[in-house]
Amino acid sequence: MPSEKKMTIDERYKYLCIKQELYRKAKRKERSQLLDQMQHVTKLNRKTLIRHMKGKIVRRPRQRQRGKTYGHEVDDALRVISESLDYICAERLHPDLVSTALHLVAHGELQVSPTALEQLSRISISTVRRRLKKFARLEQWRLPRRQGPKQANPLTRNIPMKRIPWDEQQPGHFEVDLVHHCGPSSSGHYVHTLQMIDVATGWSERAAVLGRSQLVMEDAFQRILKRLPFAVLEIHPDNGSEFFNHHLLRFWKDTVKGVYLSRSRPFHKNDNRFVEQKNSTLVRAYLGDQRLDSVIQTRVLNELYDKMWLYYNFFQPVMRLTKKTIITTEGQAHRVRRSYGPAQTSFQRLCATKAISGEQRQPLQLLRDQTNPRQVRREIYDLLDRLFSLPGAAADKTESALETLFIPLPV
Repeated sequence: MPSEKKMTIDERYKYLCIKQELYRKAKRKERSQLLDQMQHVTKLNRKTLIRHMKGKIVRRPRQRQRGKTYGHEVDDALRVISESLDYICAERLHPDLVSTALHLVAHGELQVSPTALEQLSRISISTVRRRLKKFARLEQWRLPRRQGPKQANPLTRNIPMKRIPWDEQQPGHFEVDLVHHCGPSSSGHYVHTLQMIDVATGWSERAAVLGRSQLVMEDAFQRILKRLPFAVLEIHPDNGSEFFNHHLLRFWKDTVKGVYLSRSRPFHKNDNRFVEQKNSTLVRAYLGDQRLDSVIQTRVLNELYDKMWLYYNFFQPVMRLTKKTIITTEGQAHRVRRSYGPAQTSFQRLCATKAISGEQRQPLQLLRDQTNPRQVRREIYDLLDRLFSLPGAAADKTESALETLFIPLPV
């Protein structure tokens, strides 16, 4: 019998209870045949089956507990790996446990024996999940938690409305959005985060801009395009005028040729579901709703995004939807069952496509091998501390106003 079809203990006891009634009514020859059949199905010893058939079939509690399969060395390795990858879930952590451990060993962040490596290669997701619950402590940042219809933009009439398919296989189709860091008031100039997410690979790009004029938006796109290791085939933002104006349309037509422009439907945020999700996990989760409105804050935020670019694209594995099944039950609303593939980093998914050549892949692989993910994570949180310690433009104005109030009067 294949291993995946073995009986559970509860199923085995239920099966024996059913067979016990037949066994007690049967004659000697029939009992022998029943024992042969039960022995084949349950894989139990014949004497054990005879004892069960004669007595009362009751599942007794285990008198002697099993010892631990995985020792403290595996726990220590899981703790360091989990911290290095920012405490992601067991499903995302499990596929690359051994490779991540070896990577951290190469950078001097972890010491692990061959026995522990072998145990990491065969540990199950359920065991990883149980171990992480015991010692993983997520670092909590004490940050603030997170009019009528406007005239339609005439420039968007020729831009088609659509959704990028969730099962898009070719890299280069980007959902784009702008995150506002205005705090409780949207008055004046403040910082925005331009974020681009590739649907096929999950590759993420971010750039911070002060304001949303044509100059800063074009500069942010140029910054992202210069760093991208593969070509942009499609840009899919919402209907904001910061994306659809004469200057940006000219930029995409003349400077970056061959890019297909599309847009989401008005009041349908789920048309940009990938970038909206990352707005929450990669922007708001770090920055909250705090107001950022100074040049120095913009520069530090771009330093932070440079580190996040390296950390999330090369070291953070994510799961990707592979299949949707609609389940219909009579008299009930239909349900959608979603199946996800194994967790992989964006860089791994990119290398599995034809969008990047071997020559382009080599420097990226070298960059990943030379990078210590645990050190990058420490640098990310150090930059966050530095960012939140900086005064904003509003604070600078308040301090200068107070200084003018206390100018000493001439004697």
